[in-house]
Amino acid sequence: MFDAESGGANKLWVVAAAIAVALIALRSFTSIEPGEVAVRVNNLTGSRTTLTQPGLALRLPFGLHSVYKLDASPQTFSMTGDEDVDDLLVRELTVRASDGSNFVFKDTTIIFQIIGDQADRVTQDTGLGNGFKHWMRPYARAILRDEFGRESTISVSNPANFGEATERARIRINELLSPHGIQVTKVVTPRPRFSEAYEDLIESRNETDNQMSVIGSELARAETDRVRTLAEVDRDQNKIIQTRRAELETALATAVSAQAEAIREADTYKIGKVADGQANLSAAVRKAEELKGELDAVYQSRSAEINAFRTQPVERVMERLGEQLKGVTIDIQPWAEDARPSRVQLENLQ
Repeated sequence: MFDAESGGANKLWVVAAAIAVALIALRSFTSIEPGEVAVRVNNLTGSRTTLTQPGLALRLPFGLHSVYKLDASPQTFSMTGDEDVDDLLVRELTVRASDGSNFVFKDTTIIFQIIGDQADRVTQDTGLGNGFKHWMRPYARAILRDEFGRESTISVSNPANFGEATERARIRINELLSPHGIQVTKVVTPRPRFSEAYEDLIESRNETDNQMSVIGSELARAETDRVRTLAEVDRDQNKIIQTRRAELETALATAVSAQAEAIREADTYKIGKVADGQANLSAAVRKAEELKGELDAVYQSRSAEINAFRTQPVERVMERLGEQLKGVTIDIQPWAEDARPSRVQLENLQ
């Protein structure tokens, strides 16, 4: 009986030990859900570890480790309505413009969240739990008012301008909150609202801008039509120019061909004339040579006769002179210087 009781007691101890081990094992881990980050503090050494991955995280029991989880999902800070409700829902944003007038953003939304790997800094600067959510309220309104207040009512009504002001505000808020592990990811601002009279003026201006846009579109279309018309005119004129150029080139080719033909005919005519001239020149040269020969013969004959005549006696000379003067009447009056003349002088020959 003693052995049975001892065996039962041992089994109870084993079960108790197993249950204790299971409880210790369960208490040695903590679960980090998606969208959460955690900071694990070693209570013996004081070291701190940031846990950003979802899943089970080791936590030693008996107070050796402490794990603090934070909500790292995107948070919404809204400025809408007439009253403050809590730290994340406050009254609408009213801004005084640089020209002294006021305008209102009816519903302004800021999206922010914890920077995951800086969760340890968040717990040190803002405390545990949702303490970080209280940091948006003192900064957002003041910075948005400051940045939008630099714009005039005219410039802020332009979406591009208040979009730039929104981005400047987001950067300034992050410069203040990022060192504390908090980051603004987006600032959503609706179109600012003005007084009724000013809204009417804005609406009128928007209508004018729309008309200007329509006019601009019409001008752009007219410019497109003008470019197309000019292109068509250029095309037609180029076609005319090309046709005229082809005609002129054809006429030029014809003229060049005619000129070449004329030159060829002129060259042929010149060659013929030169040939005829050469032939006539040759004939004339031959004729001149023949005449020269004849003249030389006559000259030689006359020279011979003259030379022969010089040797003839006076009687023969007189005979020949008489032949030459045959039929010529000569009135001779004798006159002599001496009794025996050796020559006869003739005067007043008719």
